[in-house]
Amino acid sequence: MTPYNEHKADVLARLATSRQSGLTSEEAQARLIQHGPNALAASKPLPAWRQFLATLKEPLVIILFIAVLLAWASAGYDFFVRNDPSHGMAAVYESIAILLLIFVNAGLSFWQAKSAQKSLDALKVMADHHAKVLRDGDWLTVPATELVPGDIVSVKTGDFIEADVRWLHVAELQTNEAHLTGEAEPVQKQTHALGADVQIGDRTNMGFSGATVTHGNGLGVVVATGMQTELGKIATLLDQVKDKKTPIERTIARLTTKLMMVAMVIVAFTLLVELFKAYQQTGSLSFAALAESLSTAIALAVAAIPDALPAVLSIVLTIGATMLAKNNGLIKSLNSVETLGATSYIASDKTGTLTKNEMTVTRFYANGASYVVEGDGYEPVGEIIPDDEGDTPGFSRFMLASVLNNEAAIQTDDEGRSRPYGNPTDVALVVMGHKFGIDRDTILNKDQALDIDIIRELPFDSDRKMMSVVIKDGDQYQVLTKGAPDVILAKTDAILDHDQPITLAAGQAAVEAQVNRFAEQALRTLAVTLRDIDEDLALHGSTGDLEQHLTLLGIAGIIDPPRPEVRQSVTTLHQAGIQVVMITGDHAVTARAIALKLGIVTDPSARVVEGKQLEAMTDDDLFRLAPSIRVYARVSPEHKQRIVHALQRHGETVAMTGDGINDAPALRAADIGIAMGINGTEVTKDAADLILLDDKFTTIERSVRAGRTIFGNIKNFMRHELTTNVAEVLALLFGVLLMTQPVGQVAATTPTLTALMVLWVNMISDALPSFALGYDVPEADLMNQPPRNVKQSILHGMLGRIFLRGIVMGGLVYVAFIWAASQGMSGAEAQTLAFLTLVFGQLWHVFDARSTRTLFARNPFENHQLLLAVAFAAAASLLVTIMPFFNEVMGTAPLSSTLYAAVVFIPALPTFILSGIKELWLRWHRPPVAPERQAAPEHD
Repeated sequence: MTPYNEHKADVLARLATSRQSGLTSEEAQARLIQHGPNALAASKPLPAWRQFLATLKEPLVIILFIAVLLAWASAGYDFFVRNDPSHGMAAVYESIAILLLIFVNAGLSFWQAKSAQKSLDALKVMADHHAKVLRDGDWLTVPATELVPGDIVSVKTGDFIEADVRWLHVAELQTNEAHLTGEAEPVQKQTHALGADVQIGDRTNMGFSGATVTHGNGLGVVVATGMQTELGKIATLLDQVKDKKTPIERTIARLTTKLMMVAMVIVAFTLLVELFKAYQQTGSLSFAALAESLSTAIALAVAAIPDALPAVLSIVLTIGATMLAKNNGLIKSLNSVETLGATSYIASDKTGTLTKNEMTVTRFYANGASYVVEGDGYEPVGEIIPDDEGDTPGFSRFMLASVLNNEAAIQTDDEGRSRPYGNPTDVALVVMGHKFGIDRDTILNKDQALDIDIIRELPFDSDRKMMSVVIKDGDQYQVLTKGAPDVILAKTDAILDHDQPITLAAGQAAVEAQVNRFAEQALRTLAVTLRDIDEDLALHGSTGDLEQHLTLLGIAGIIDPPRPEVRQSVTTLHQAGIQVVMITGDHAVTARAIALKLGIVTDPSARVVEGKQLEAMTDDDLFRLAPSIRVYARVSPEHKQRIVHALQRHGETVAMTGDGINDAPALRAADIGIAMGINGTEVTKDAADLILLDDKFTTIERSVRAGRTIFGNIKNFMRHELTTNVAEVLALLFGVLLMTQPVGQVAATTPTLTALMVLWVNMISDALPSFALGYDVPEADLMNQPPRNVKQSILHGMLGRIFLRGIVMGGLVYVAFIWAASQGMSGAEAQTLAFLTLVFGQLWHVFDARSTRTLFARNPFENHQLLLAVAFAAAASLLVTIMPFFNEVMGTAPLSSTLYAAVVFIPALPTFILSGIKELWLRWHRPPVAPERQAAPEHD
């Protein structure tokens, strides 16, 4: 038996406690030892040193470590065997540069790891709370962490409920459980046992940890603490959800694994070829030949690895995170930035996300006419407009009764925003009154011409389903009653119609038709009545005597309104091929109506799947059904996770939005979790990847646009980076394979480029312009394109372009090296000429890499950051060939002014020629395509 199915006496007996005296201090202490503190368990954090070491296990890093070991082996041989300290120091410089690169990248990765999610820590905010508990017959205030099962606790309006409790006594007790159920409306509590298994939102005899008391008071017995509470179960769900790699992380992981294998094969092949060449020349193998071969092998190992990839990727994503921040989106995980661009489904909680979580009167029917109330939420701004301007009999009595029979209020805070106090339904009526220009306190303070006093108050209770006040208006006594229309009509004798009371029989059909119309619009309805009574009945009459023979003044239609900007955002997302799914704890009729208003569904009879139906489904059943469903109602946190997982099984990239604690596990399970920054709980914010600082659904649309732009920029970077790597590898391999004899002063074993030259190219003249690619604006109207296929490699469609341009660039670098050697230049001069040819070849190529089409498709001056990066890389690369220090460390040598001019302009020719040929081919063989509608394919 569960506590909500048991009689309260049986619960007390099972927990061995007393309603009159509670637990003894000794028993409470023993149970505290047995059950542990009333707190949520936090997973043990990974030590910092282990986080740092984890960053050194990446395949690219392993290859670079191998290059360091090779450099040390070469340096050791030079120092201790050949007695050649100059050559040995060159190897030492190489190893230092590679190690510096390794630890810079590791530091960036470690910094990201330190900003990992802290969801369980956020859930522990309840530890600072206190509770009123009965021990040894006395009421005490103890820290919430010391509550144990069997404790008798007391709560009143405004209190937090600090553990799961079974109610023993309630007095008009209402609690807000939106953090668990997602429903904004408070739940009326009672003490009777429930006869069947029900969802959390329907367990009316239970109180839940983390809920707040919005009305009344109650006495309960603690039945669960800490991780055994419903809140603790959510914490367990959070802890069980494993962090998943984002699409870009999975793509890069596959790419780096392949590059590592390629690099190992190239290094092994190079060593064998170089040793074979040495054997051909000398007739024997020696350690000296091995040491010479290691120089080329190290350079190839570095060239085969896109060393700057982790750093550039982090910086490009950081640029993207800055773009999101400008659009009021705070991204917490850099790698999640690009996930937004791949999103194909957005599963959104309704309350507080698609709606404002602010109950609002949007329509009412009074005195025989219907009216629209403009404005949303708690701000008392909006007009009241009649449906029929020719028939406006007035609604002042309905409005006055709605405001006076009310305990709520709105107040302006220091920031000028209206804050609600009291039951949300009552707040909605108060805001409506403010729009009409009346205020309860003002009326009762005699600041107006009215002379009204409240004589008695008859609070709402779950049995009557009504609330009443007795007022004295001048010399006339009246009772004002409000409640559910079906309950009120049963006690009504007359209906006010055009200032004349008509019989219930004459007006009931019109009223009920109006109630049904409101229900079809997802409006909750509330009936407001008035009755004139005499003084004796006013002062001494019972509730039953007062609440009968009523005259209906009107019906209020109340809704948690959709956010006004959401409909257009949903339309834009649909155009982008992104489906929006509403997942809510609310009722099916309300959920469907809201979904229709927002454009999530267009069919008024669209299927809504409820939590009970989900319970009856297997995971395979849900998997088959999920793609066709857009609205889920009356769901629990576990249901939300199942829905997310079902969509993910279809290969969809799922974003989940929400604001309550109940949304946190689904946010963690989704590919990207999105939390509300203003109304969201701390738990939800910590579980999310993206926080909407303005709580606007529109920000999601802008974030998706930014994510797609960022991914496009990452593709441009990858295209540029890998083209350069292919050029570097081929320039070195051409030297290994084709240079079998000395050329001029240059030995056959001299590599085309030194390892430090390759590192310079990768980190300066390659990486800096690549960073700047992150600032590029989108090339196409991305929001009219379908989501990209995350299973497709980031290199899809551009390998031909990479290899063609890489082969041409690498060949030009080798030709420059051989030409310099054939002109009698030294090895250092020949390598310098090859180095600068490669530098300027890639600096020209970066402008071509910006476009999926050709160099001529984009304005080269629209990215100022790129122009500055190219200028700096060009100047710095020229300087390292002139300055003596770099001549010694990198092995460069000064060149003539003629050669400097040649290496600046000649490497531009392949880029301009190849891009020009492609541009002409596209124009001749394909119909023109509007660039804002579709990007050109990635091939040559």
